[in-house]
Formats: sequence, structure tokens, C-alpha cells
Amino acid sequence: MINIKLKQLLKEKGMTQKELSEKTGLYPTIISEMVRNTRTTINKEHLEAVMKVLGVTDISEIIEYKA
Repeated sequence: MINIKLKQLLKEKGMTQKELSEKTGLYPTIISEMVRNTRTTINKEHLEAVMKVLGVTDISEIIEYKA
């Protein structure tokens, strides 16, 4: 299973989903689905935008694979 660790990252950075949405230009629904891990597809452009705003440089900081 692929897990997006966005909820933890937002908490660490002290940022809300709304703030992330505004800074990335992504719809709040997209951010919410990523936080809740309910998105079935991962758009590389969306992921890149989130990583840039949060200052993430290593993909393993935001995505993990659990067998």
C-alpha cells in the first residue's frame, strides 16, 4: 500500500490544508483527499507543487510503501 504522509507533514510545518491549497493552487478537495489517503491516483505535478511548498526534497519524506 502506498501512503501519502501529508497529514504528518502539515502538522510538522504548522500549516493547514487551506493554506497549502492556496499556496499550491490546488483545489481543497485534492489536498483533503491526499491528507486522508483516499486519492486513487497521484498526479506528479500536484505532488511536486506540494513538495515545493513544504520544502520536501526527498520523496520518501512524503510517500511511503507498506507491504
